[in-house]
Amino acid sequence: MRAPTTLDADSLLWRYLGDRRFVMSMCRAVSLQMLHPAIASATHELSLVRQRVFVHKRRTAPCIIRSAYESDFDEVRLIRYSHDQFRSRTPDGASYHALNPAIFFFEHATYVDALFTCVDVFFGGLDADGREQLYRETCEWYRRYGISDRLMPATAGEFYEYFDDALATQLNPSPGYDWYREQLLHPDDWYFKKLPTAAVRAIQHPVACAQLGIAPSASDHRALARYARRLRVVDELMPARNTFPDAVTQSVLTARGRS
Repeated sequence: MRAPTTLDADSLLWRYLGDRRFVMSMCRAVSLQMLHPAIASATHELSLVRQRVFVHKRRTAPCIIRSAYESDFDEVRLIRYSHDQFRSRTPDGASYHALNPAIFFFEHATYVDALFTCVDVFFGGLDADGREQLYRETCEWYRRYGISDRLMPATAGEFYEYFDDALATQLNPSPGYDWYREQLLHPDDWYFKKLPTAAVRAIQHPVACAQLGIAPSASDHRALARYARRLRVVDELMPARNTFPDAVTQSVLTARGRS
C-alpha cells in the first residue's frame, strides 16, 4: 500500500512550483484554458479587469502557488468560495458553473501540464519515477481546493490519456481566441511578458499552436533554451531571485537544498 502523499521540503512540488519560471510557463496553460468555452467566457465576463487575461492571472497565480505550500492558507477557501458565484452562459447559450468538477479539474490539469513542461525546459526534466512522484504531489495540491477529485487520474500516464482526450473533445477556439489571441502570443503583464516572444511560441502546447495558427521554429526553441540557461545562471548566483511568491521562498530553497 502506497504511503500518503505529503507536500513538504522533501517533495518535488515544493522544489519547482514556487518559481517565476512556472509563472512564465503558465503562458502554455492559459492558451489551453482560453480554448475551453466555459473558462474563456468566465474569464472574459467575471474578471475584475475584462479583456486582460494576464492581469487576471497575475491576481490568481500567487494563491494557486501558495496553496501547495500552506495547507491552511485562507486564500484556498477564498478561491473555492469566490468561484461559487461564477455561473453564466457561453455565447452559444450553454450554461456553466466554475465549480463544475469537469471544468475546475481541466483548468488545474493545464497547470499540471505547464508544470511538467517547466521542469523539462527549465530544470532538465525528471526520470519516470520522478514524474510519477511529482504527479502524485499535484493530486494532493488539487485536493486542497475541496473540489471533487473523481475525475483525477491515478498516474501520470493516465493523466495524459485524460488530458489528450479532453483537448480533443472539450475545446473550441471561439469565443476565447476571438478575445485573447494577440495577448496569448504577446503576454502583456508581469512575469508573463518577460518570456521572449519566440520563447512564448516555443512553450505552447501543440493543440494551442494549431488553433493559434503558429508553428514554432527551431529558432524559437533555441530562444527558449537560451532563456532557460540564463535563469539557471541566476539560480547559481542569487538562489532566491527566481522564487515566487516571496512567502514561499524559504520553503523552495529548503526543498532544493535537500535534492
